[in-house]
Amino acid sequence: MRDSNRARLILGVLLAAALVILTVDHRTGDNSPLHPLRAAGAYVFGTAEQLGGGVVRPIGGFVQALVAAPAAQERIDALKAENAKLRAGMLAGKLDSDRAEELKDLLGLAGTGGYKVVPANVVARRGAPGFEDAVQIDAGTRDGVHTEMTVINGEGLIGRVIRASAHSSTVVLISDPASAVGARLEGAKEIGVVHGVGEHGRLVQFRLLDSTAALTRGGRIVSFGSQHGRPYVAGVPVGVIERVESTPGELTRIAYARPYADLTAVDVVGVVVEAPKRDPRDAVLPPKEKER
Repeated sequence: MRDSNRARLILGVLLAAALVILTVDHRTGDNSPLHPLRAAGAYVFGTAEQLGGGVVRPIGGFVQALVAAPAAQERIDALKAENAKLRAGMLAGKLDSDRAEELKDLLGLAGTGGYKVVPANVVARRGAPGFEDAVQIDAGTRDGVHTEMTVINGEGLIGRVIRASAHSSTVVLISDPASAVGARLEGAKEIGVVHGVGEHGRLVQFRLLDSTAALTRGGRIVSFGSQHGRPYVAGVPVGVIERVESTPGELTRIAYARPYADLTAVDVVGVVVEAPKRDPRDAVLPPKEKER
C-alpha cells in the first residue's frame, strides 16, 4: 500500500514536470533552452521511421506485384496476340498485293495473246502417277477446266492439266521429265520439242529437229501449239536459251533454256479454256529490254 502511494506521488511529480517543460518550451519557441533536446529526439525518431518505411515499402511492393501479376500477364498475352494479328494482317496484305500484281500480269499476257483463261491459285505442290513435278490448283470442271488444257501465268508457259475434278485440278509442269511441249524459235519456222530435265525447273531442254538450223544463246522460244489448242495453245513464251550443246553427226540440235515462268514459285495461274482464233506468233514475248 505504501509502495502504491509512493508510485502515484512520483507519477504525479513527473507529469507536473512534463507539463511545466512543455509550457516553457512552447512559450519560448525557437529560443527555448530545450531546443537541442527536441532536435535530437526528432532526429532519432525520424531516422527510425525512415528505416521502418524502407523495410516495409519493398515488402508492400512485392505483395502488390504478386497481386497484380495475373492481370499483368494477361495484358502481356493480349499485347502479344494483338501484335501477332497485326503481323499476320501485314503479311496477308502483302500476299494479296503480290497476287493482285500476278493476276494483272496474267490478264495482260492473256489479253495480248487472245487467250480466254480461268484464273486459279496453286494450293499444293505434289507428284502425280507417272509425273514428278506437278501442282494442284483450286479450279475444276465447274469452272470450265478440263484435262489437256494449257496453263500459263503472267510470265509464260506453266504446263497442262492432266486431271480435273469439280473444284480442283492437277497440272504437270513443263519442268517434269515426262513433259513434252512443241516449241518454235522466235522469228523463225524451225520447230522442236521442249522436255523437262528436273533441276528444280531452272532449265528445260529444247531439241531442235533441224540440225542445220542456227541455234544460239539468247534465242527465245514460244509454244508451237497443238491441234485445236489442246494440250498446248500457240504463242506462249517458254524460255530463253542459255547454252547450246555440240551434237556433231546427230539429226537434231540440243539447247538448254531458262523458262520465263519461275516454276519453283508458282502461285497465280490461268487455265486457257479457249484458244485464240489466230496464232499470235511472237506478239506475246516480252520486250528484250524488259528481260534484262
